[in-house]
Amino acid sequence: MRLAVIVCFLNEEAYLPVLLASLASQQRAPDRLLLVDDGSTDGSLRLASEFASVHPYAHVLSRPSRPTVADRLVTAAELEAFCWAVEQLEEPWHVVAKLDADLCLTPRTFAELVDQLEADPRLGLVGAYHSIIGPDGNAVRERCPPGHVHGSSKFYRRECFVEVFPLAVQLGWDTSDEIMARMHGWRTGSFSMPDGEPIHLRPIATHDGLLRGYRRSGMSAYGYGARAWWVLIAMVPRLLDHPRMMGGLNYLFGWLIAALRRDPRASADQRSFLAREHRARLLATLSRRRAH
Repeated sequence: MRLAVIVCFLNEEAYLPVLLASLASQQRAPDRLLLVDDGSTDGSLRLASEFASVHPYAHVLSRPSRPTVADRLVTAAELEAFCWAVEQLEEPWHVVAKLDADLCLTPRTFAELVDQLEADPRLGLVGAYHSIIGPDGNAVRERCPPGHVHGSSKFYRRECFVEVFPLAVQLGWDTSDEIMARMHGWRTGSFSMPDGEPIHLRPIATHDGLLRGYRRSGMSAYGYGARAWWVLIAMVPRLLDHPRMMGGLNYLFGWLIAALRRDPRASADQRSFLAREHRARLLATLSRRRAH
């Protein structure tokens, strides 16, 4: 399988060197790597250019600076940059990966995920489980429900990508993609890496403040179609996250804000499909607990 990898970044000078070093250490190098600068004003573009100058498979692309907005993630600017980069791929590819710039990959990440896709022709979208480094210095796996693939590392089989994209440019797109993939009959999921889990250097939803990140996650849940009853269930484990209580409450608050504003949302078909998945997951959980 020919693997194309796309890394879109904006002012990631602090994290990009770690990601680039982990890309260079991959046992299975990508056939093409596009490093897409989305208007950085720090040294990110220079770092990417230096990397590309010594790795023939890597190319740097630049997009113009964007107008300043209150919350860039809400505008799904990353989705636009990624889709634009896919259009720039000249060589044929079988798998295209989207990576965030704040990751540290283990050396067998690419090889393992491509092997998983080759072994199962119905796998359409895969990724690796991620860990974060906790205050005590130990690695802790980030929350990842069954079938979910973290937005920071997504590997799409070409046939699945064609059926799922284009996506609506809205918050929650990086969960809508996997829901739509399953609606088309594809399997999605995350896998453990044989040489350890990649490290997410900046934990999910903490780009510009932890509580704001929880609210954004709740807004995303509204966008990809989660029903209110499921959001209440999903809020419970988040009440135990740091900071206690406030994380879960801000998650719920984010969903309510989006609902009251009538923010853009997934289609009725996608919402119904997701509700059926959530009911099945809840019943399976209750059944396992009764069995014990």
